[in-house]
Amino acid sequence: MEDLKPGRERSGFSERVLRGGTEPDPRFTLANERTFLAWIRTALALLAGGVAVEAFAAELFGAGLRKSVAVLLLVLALLIGGGSFFRWLKVERSMRRKEPLPLPWTAPILAIGGALVAGTMMVFVLGRPF
Repeated sequence: MEDLKPGRERSGFSERVLRGGTEPDPRFTLANERTFLAWIRTALALLAGGVAVEAFAAELFGAGLRKSVAVLLLVLALLIGGGSFFRWLKVERSMRRKEPLPLPWTAPILAIGGALVAGTMMVFVLGRPF
């Protein structure tokens, strides 16, 4: 754990956002950023999926099912994308204070949302005539 060199201290904004503590090992900070970017990629994939379902699945799904699946994917993208920033911030603050890392609440949201979409699609596939 290293402190910043004298004269190389964080700006007022960074200090207010990170709320004190000591600088963590840069490898951990960079790992936290990679995790944040992975959540953002997941949110973008969900966003693209929602748009694709609405734009290109008109012949395959009825309007109600198409809209439900698209909205569910878009809501998941919103929650995961927005939540990933707060997750990154909480982990960064925890590392700076040497506290246990917070639980990732975005993981159960993603799991439950993915299960809902999969369940909806399974009901559609099983209910579709041969």
